[in-house]
Amino acid sequence: MLTVGDTFPSFRLKAVSDTSGAFDEVTEQSFDGKWKVYFFWPKDFTFVCPTEIVGFNDIDGAFKDRDTVVIGGSIDTEFVHLAWRKSRADLGKVVQPWLADVKRELSTALGVLDRNEGVALRATFIVDPEGIIRFASVNDLSVGRNPQEVLRVLDALQTDELCPCNWKPGEDVIKAA
Repeated sequence: MLTVGDTFPSFRLKAVSDTSGAFDEVTEQSFDGKWKVYFFWPKDFTFVCPTEIVGFNDIDGAFKDRDTVVIGGSIDTEFVHLAWRKSRADLGKVVQPWLADVKRELSTALGVLDRNEGVALRATFIVDPEGIIRFASVNDLSVGRNPQEVLRVLDALQTDELCPCNWKPGEDVIKAA
């Protein structure tokens, strides 16, 4: 699995950003100059995945305030992504693009393709504007992640300071003597 300090891999994938039926092309260079949070889920039309997607969407404004774009993705096609968005009111309101990693190229390059199931693990990457991975986390297929914690880590990374355990914005950072 790629980890902190590695360059996020090159990719070119179709994405669904709303329920209009339009498909976008997204690459690692899309949203140039911004921080990016990539989060992957195993499959559309499942149970834990929508809780995470809606959780990230609920705080999308906070990510935007930090000059950060949130990008989701799974191994499903853009057509399945669109159908899932249209099938649920909460997912229809999601503003983040969903990557269609149908050939599993990006999830394989990142090292987050589950060997047994052939789906992306619940992986999260925070990537700085230079394309360097600054945070990487993977959950078991059965356990959802915490978007608020991803936001907290992003805040800490953007301070460019030493941040203690459970640090939150506004609290003191560690000053090395």
